[in-house]
Amino acid sequence: MSASRPLSIEVNRIRHTLDVVPDVPLLNVLRNDLCLNGPKFGCGLGECGACTVLVDGVAARSCVIPLAGVDGRCITTLEGLAAPAGGGRAPQLDPVQQAFIDEQAAQCGYCINGMIMTIKALLLRKPEPTEQEIRSELEFNLCRCGTHVEIMRAALRAVQLNKAAVASEASR
Repeated sequence: MSASRPLSIEVNRIRHTLDVVPDVPLLNVLRNDLCLNGPKFGCGLGECGACTVLVDGVAARSCVIPLAGVDGRCITTLEGLAAPAGGGRAPQLDPVQQAFIDEQAAQCGYCINGMIMTIKALLLRKPEPTEQEIRSELEFNLCRCGTHVEIMRAALRAVQLNKAAVASEASR
């Protein structure tokens, strides 16, 4: 194991400098050092998707990424998708988060972090994906409860909510 050294990452719009062993998994730092509970430990092999975060806007499995691999990069977790609260108002949920709530797409909730983060990454890259493109994107995210129908409904709704949010932002 290598010696600890300072590494800097931006997580949910906040810069953190951590004195850690460079090969510690990003997931461990997010959960243990930064107390973020969105990304989950599932398989520990990058196979199930429960630990998915965005690294510079791209979906990534945080259980298999060493912290040194994201030094200086921007990380977004489930907690960071919502627009920050301010001026006495509550945070505004991201359209993907809202869609999953609207469609009641969580049963046990373990896979939902990965599902939401994967759909968010897809929408950043392709704002209006087809149903087949959504299915392909979610193919490697495991759900043991069987809420696949609700998750697909939520993903399709997220496309519509995201489209409306982008249009609203453009009109300002």
